Amino acid sequence: MNKHKLKALILMVGAIFMAFLMFNITSQAARMDMVDVSNNNGYMSTAEYTSMRNEFGVKTVTVKISEGGTYKDPYAASNIANVQAAGMYINGYHFARYATKAQAIAEADFAGQTAKSAGLPVGAVLATDVEAEEQNNQSKATNDVNNKAFMEEIQKFGYRADIYTSGSWANNKMTIKGKTGWIAAYPYVVSGKNWYSTNHAWQWSSTAKFRISYGGFDVSQLNSNYYTADQKSTIKPTNKDAVKANNRKANKNTYKPAASAKWVKEAKTYTLKTAIKLRTGASTSSNTITILPAGTTVKTDQAIIQGDYRWVRQSRFNGYGYLATGPASNTLEYVKSGATHTYYTVKSGDSWWAIAQRNGLNMTTLASQNGKTIYTTIYPGQRLVVR
Repeated sequence: MNKHKLKALILMVGAIFMAFLMFNITSQAARMDMVDVSNNNGYMSTAEYTSMRNEFGVKTVTVKISEGGTYKDPYAASNIANVQAAGMYINGYHFARYATKAQAIAEADFAGQTAKSAGLPVGAVLATDVEAEEQNNQSKATNDVNNKAFMEEIQKFGYRADIYTSGSWANNKMTIKGKTGWIAAYPYVVSGKNWYSTNHAWQWSSTAKFRISYGGFDVSQLNSNYYTADQKSTIKPTNKDAVKANNRKANKNTYKPAASAKWVKEAKTYTLKTAIKLRTGASTSSNTITILPAGTTVKTDQAIIQGDYRWVRQSRFNGYGYLATGPASNTLEYVKSGATHTYYTVKSGDSWWAIAQRNGLNMTTLASQNGKTIYTTIYPGQRLVVR
């Protein structure tokens, strides 16, 4: 074979190899198989769900049913009905607040009854969403016992059980076995790797956009048929080209790699809104020195963002202690600063949303900086920190 033909053959083989490689990478791109929605997304119409199915290839929707022992998602019933009308499989989840086995069973009973009332069909998944501070303060063994109790109880209502949690908590804060679990982990670059392939589902983004729906959504790839009950949808996407294009677009790098974490000076005084573990290092795997009760005043000298949390350092008589002030987004979820605040007095007819809008805040942030959640009832005459 002469050199020119050999060179041409090498180039052709190389091109075929690159095409195969690119196909492989594209084929491994995360899919938008499942969307989860809650009251945070507001009212979602059948048309919106139909668009998700036709243009993005969404197969199933998992809706929030309840939280803790008293909160019922006000949009659960309409979400369930409209997802079904759009021809997709429907599931539900409960945001867990339990810290004991008894609380887990009570919350499962509450979630099961609420799901029945909202119309969640028997046989659907009703997952426990385990990511709150209540579980962060427990041992892995305790969380395992509580999660098992919740799931056993929820099955009595005819629902299938599963656990949703973050990748950093899976098999750290609780056991997530293979062929179970719905795991959240948001990589900087989505394409090229199928994360958590041995689990039922991988939630790979919390900021996905849909054409006719407002805001960002949590989307997941299904790695098994558990969340569709091994059923094939009777209604297929009407625009396969759009599905491919939209999934490729969603896989584009929307996350910026975090810079190397560095300690910065921060001479502040915080008052704890809830009990928090004081640790020997800035990590949830570090040993616990003590548990500081709610109301404790903490003076800090440095702060850092790492490991999904914002940490502060407290000087002690024999060294330093470290505690998480909130998630890495830098919002002070667990503590409040000792700085001077601006207050707003609640008026008749006010809501978290209305007060937040009036003061240029996110309503979750507004509630958090007042030591509450957006589900806490507020009353006329009550004073809220807005600055």
